[in-house]
Amino acid sequence: MLNIHNLSISFQGEFLFEEITYRLGAGDRIGLVGKNGAGKSTMLKILAGDLKPDTGQIAKEKDISIGFLRQDIDFVEGRSVLEEAYQAFEKIKTLELKLEEINVQLVERTDYESESYNQLMIDLNDVQHQYEILGGYNYQGETERILQGLGFKREDFNKQTDTFSGGWRMRIELAKLLLQSNDILLLDEPTNHLDIESIIWLEGFLKTFTGSVVIVSHDKMFLDNVTNRTIEVSLGRIYDYNKPYSKYLVLREERREQQLAAQKNQQKEIEQTEKLISKFRAKASKASMAQSLIKKLDKVDRIEVDEDDNAVMSLNFPISINPGKVVLEAEAVSKSYGDKKVLHDVDLLVERNTKTAFVGQNGQGKSTLAKIIVGELSYEGNLKLGHNVQIAYFAQNQAEYLDGEKTVHQTMIDAANETNRSKVRDILGTFLFRGNEVDKYVKVLSGGERNRLALAKMLLQPFNVLVMDEPTNHLDIQSKNVLKEALANFEGTLILVSHDRDFLQGLTKTVFEFKDRQIKEFLGDIDYYLKERSIEDLREAEKKTVNKKEKKESSGSSKKDYKDQKKLKSLNNRLSNIESSINKLEKSIKATDAELAANYDKVVAKPSFFEDYESKKKELSALMKEWEKVQLELEKYN
Repeated sequence: MLNIHNLSISFQGEFLFEEITYRLGAGDRIGLVGKNGAGKSTMLKILAGDLKPDTGQIAKEKDISIGFLRQDIDFVEGRSVLEEAYQAFEKIKTLELKLEEINVQLVERTDYESESYNQLMIDLNDVQHQYEILGGYNYQGETERILQGLGFKREDFNKQTDTFSGGWRMRIELAKLLLQSNDILLLDEPTNHLDIESIIWLEGFLKTFTGSVVIVSHDKMFLDNVTNRTIEVSLGRIYDYNKPYSKYLVLREERREQQLAAQKNQQKEIEQTEKLISKFRAKASKASMAQSLIKKLDKVDRIEVDEDDNAVMSLNFPISINPGKVVLEAEAVSKSYGDKKVLHDVDLLVERNTKTAFVGQNGQGKSTLAKIIVGELSYEGNLKLGHNVQIAYFAQNQAEYLDGEKTVHQTMIDAANETNRSKVRDILGTFLFRGNEVDKYVKVLSGGERNRLALAKMLLQPFNVLVMDEPTNHLDIQSKNVLKEALANFEGTLILVSHDRDFLQGLTKTVFEFKDRQIKEFLGDIDYYLKERSIEDLREAEKKTVNKKEKKESSGSSKKDYKDQKKLKSLNNRLSNIESSINKLEKSIKATDAELAANYDKVVAKPSFFEDYESKKKELSALMKEWEKVQLELEKYN
């Protein structure tokens, strides 16, 4: 589809990448990865034709269409969500206008026997045929399906686009791309503004997409689930592997180890040859042999080891002072924007040193409650902060608050006080702003570099409670891992709004789901929450089906006699025990799978390993069947 040959581009005299070559073929779903500032977004702009390289060529097959999801988008005001999404069907909309014009003429004209009237009938047939081929009779339904998959509700379809936030507008732009039937999709951080449910939907869509996809993303799990190839941009070069991200990391490390071993062996041979040359040079009878060895040494193709850009930011969140046991307490908190109520009578208690995640679809009030907690929004109800609570807030669009006309260093100096002004350069250094990089203007920084600067700026104030709204947006995977480790080691209280499953895994101990203006608590990490949500939704669907059936079959009393109540209690206890056993077995099998992935030979060498492993799987299968059986019995009593 695309052939990229000897591509080079430089900024301010330094190459971002130099003479890189690769091919994008049909069915390739590429994860384009690398550190912030390595050139990932620049690469997408070059592939899309928005930016011209200094040297090199991009050859593409005839009639190939490319769709590009940019980070900066412009919308025409006055369009509804549906009208904007319909812009994806430019040819269909043009044909609709033609059909309308022809039909108007056919109604108004009376010269039925004329040649021109007959031509109108022919034109109508031709246009209708084209309209049908392009999917004119199906595009409206397809548009609604895509919009709903990306989180829009039917009541949103006729609302004006300018009433939505930038994140929701980005979803509309993504919907347009998915509807256009492009041959190649270039997606720059597509999950930044999506909640977990929409990300899962997008994964399913891209897995079945027949064209090619190039994705820049910091979401490791998303890359693993969608991509089948990884290209890393590092230090001006690319490393290309036909594997998704996690498997690529393993292969990349194996390749480096092989290169190091081969280089070490080659160096030994070279040293031995050099010793012989020195020895033979001293003897006239051996001079010709020495010359022969020198020529042989000159022809040796020296083994190079792939360079690694190992520079990562260093991050530590120190707490200022210890707060009281209760950090914040909210009672009957409500918030409305005009006629739209976002939160209604929400109660929340957050204790010292806890780590809590806010999850749920966009627009359900996660960021709103975060802003209420830090005092940025007015509200109804009561919210009280505990003793000695000092909050630091990282907003979802934190990087946008930075002044583009200031340098990195000036941004920090202006935010510092007398006690920490002398530490500004040290702090910037830990966030990878070193040497002349501190004199860069904020407006030329990449999205990830701006986020790093915003994090650095946050450290200039004292705090013991961190409220962070989507802090991983635009951060590269290495920086995201450093941030996650720093938050895991943070001894204060953390409230984290995030859609990033990989980032949330194992980080928080409590999850609050925001839905229908309410919040619901789940005492576990994101994996526990997703598991519980799945089971809960299944049960609710089953109960609704059963209730409808029972209403039709019987209008009698719903009261149960003593025997039924006793039976129901027994079944519930049995179901609870089965679920507990299933949970333990799943954890055990998961742990074994992790051991296999880490050290396969050692694990399988254990006596009767495979027998035990298969036994656990059979036991789990039996328990799942038992769970279904008990569940069916329970339905009779609900």
